[in-house]
Amino acid sequence: MLSKKTRRIATALASTAATATLLAACGSSTSSSTSGTSSSSSSGATTKVAGGTATFAEGPNATPNYIFPLASGAYFSVANLSQFQELMYRPLYFFGNGSDVLINNSLSLANPPVFSNNDQTVTITLKNYKWSNGETVNARDVLFWMNMVKANKANWAAYVPGAFPDNIVSMSSPNSSTVVFNLNKSYNPTWFTYNELSQITPMPMAWDITAAGQTPPSPTATNAPDQTTAGAVAVYNYLNSLSKNTTTFAAPNSIWSVVDGPWKLSGFTNAGKATFVPNPAYSGTQKASLSKFIELPFTSDTAEYNVLRTGTGIDYGYIPVTDVAQKGLMASQGYTFSPWILFSFNYWVLNFNNPTVGPIYQQPYVRQALQHLIDQPQWISSFYKGYAVPTYGPVPTVPSAAFADSQSKTNPFPYSVSTAVSLLKSHGWTVTPNGTDTCTSPGTGATQCGAGIAQGAQMNFNLQYASGTQAVQQAMAAFKSAAAQAGITISVSSSTFNQVISNATPCTATQAACKWNMENWAGGWTYAPDYYPTGGGLFATGAGSNFGSYSSPTADKLIAATHTAPASQSQSALNAYQDYIATNLPVLFQPNPDYELGEIRSTLHGIQHNAFGVLLPEFWYYTK
Repeated sequence: MLSKKTRRIATALASTAATATLLAACGSSTSSSTSGTSSSSSSGATTKVAGGTATFAEGPNATPNYIFPLASGAYFSVANLSQFQELMYRPLYFFGNGSDVLINNSLSLANPPVFSNNDQTVTITLKNYKWSNGETVNARDVLFWMNMVKANKANWAAYVPGAFPDNIVSMSSPNSSTVVFNLNKSYNPTWFTYNELSQITPMPMAWDITAAGQTPPSPTATNAPDQTTAGAVAVYNYLNSLSKNTTTFAAPNSIWSVVDGPWKLSGFTNAGKATFVPNPAYSGTQKASLSKFIELPFTSDTAEYNVLRTGTGIDYGYIPVTDVAQKGLMASQGYTFSPWILFSFNYWVLNFNNPTVGPIYQQPYVRQALQHLIDQPQWISSFYKGYAVPTYGPVPTVPSAAFADSQSKTNPFPYSVSTAVSLLKSHGWTVTPNGTDTCTSPGTGATQCGAGIAQGAQMNFNLQYASGTQAVQQAMAAFKSAAAQAGITISVSSSTFNQVISNATPCTATQAACKWNMENWAGGWTYAPDYYPTGGGLFATGAGSNFGSYSSPTADKLIAATHTAPASQSQSALNAYQDYIATNLPVLFQPNPDYELGEIRSTLHGIQHNAFGVLLPEFWYYTK
């Protein structure tokens, strides 16, 4: 899913030990603790208060705008999934316990999966959870999700051709609490659990309809709409249309009111204000202490901070990085400073299929030249005030570096305008500093511009970024200035976060929507619902979240190897993949700021900074 985008916005052991730990987490029946609070405000108060309302500040222009868990790339964000949908609709397997990036069995709807038949058969046993309408969360609800994804996989942002659900040969439910998947070959159990089973969100039978007013089928029905491909497509079309209409989210008797999570939506505005109340039928062990939880929208980090520093109106907010020196002021207002770091990396995308500039982006030397114009150390120091880490590859180095190898911690393309100029000159471009470079040697030779680039083609690009954050605006201005020194013209514009991620979707050159050049939603990617950072959903050819339509046979081969490598070879396979991506540059890497520089009211406790951006307000409580 990005700091903002989950999706788009998301490990202290050595590699072999880390793999063993992950496998143990999958196969063990021992549940992870749910009380490990990674961040909790502190004060002298010790008496817990039942009830109360807590308000949470949404990211700048990053409001929830889609409620159906089967989301396309245009809606695949932390704002929609981790911080909205998952409060109401819990995934089959829950990940993260504070900064811990492992599976959290205590918050999962099912027991750890059991692999057998040489890791070609997976058996899942559900726990005893209920939907808010009284029905049991059962095997049929899992198969409902599976039928929907199989029939509508082109609309599922986590889809990777050949992977889930394509790699499931058959599925069955021997009883109401058991689901069995038979796979097309043996897979690494860690990868399959963390990146395949992790994608499942059971769905209630109340959603298995194709039009308003229909009576939902019973769990034992044999002719439910989702049980045929055509029916599942019709169900998707109906639910997708409802999910785009925010007025349906909290409407009386809305189908969205049937939930299995700890919260129910009681109000939602077109501006993105979401009001939640506890789900009294929630089956989990952690019942909400708060009587109400509210997410508040803001158009910019400055607008949010103006409210925050009054000391009223926001209980959990954030301080803009440009105002971080005001931490003392916030402390005097009764807030505790608490940065939130996600298991994520940051980048922006290039449209490889743009009919005009796509052929230019497809040249590795061009991407290398552009990467040399991103001064990560300077941006971190000047714009992010030190609250960011560099991004050199697709595997996060924080919260800790269980999966990242040494190359992911070393910059292969340090800032250098002269190097960028040399790369372009040596490949057939006439460089005009503070002008616009032109291809004067077209062709596919080693010293020519490259395939598809015509005589006279120009280095003239458009870059759109998410508005509302001053540090991002400064960084994009710095990139534009550096590019100009190398004769690369960058026309910079901004729009809302939701608009940027809507624009940055895979396309073909003949589509009208394929005219976008570069899109930067400024939050990168946090690894969810694919938690093991192999990148199949991001960079495999045809993957649902391969937003720039990057395609590399070498990358595809290396990604596939991470899926099937035995435990003893899983880290070496991951290393080969991440090292290739770091140098082949399917995207442009940029500094990864802390997700939020959180400011939490000192009487509000129980805050967990989930490594994947999930909000868990059912753990929150007040003291007096």
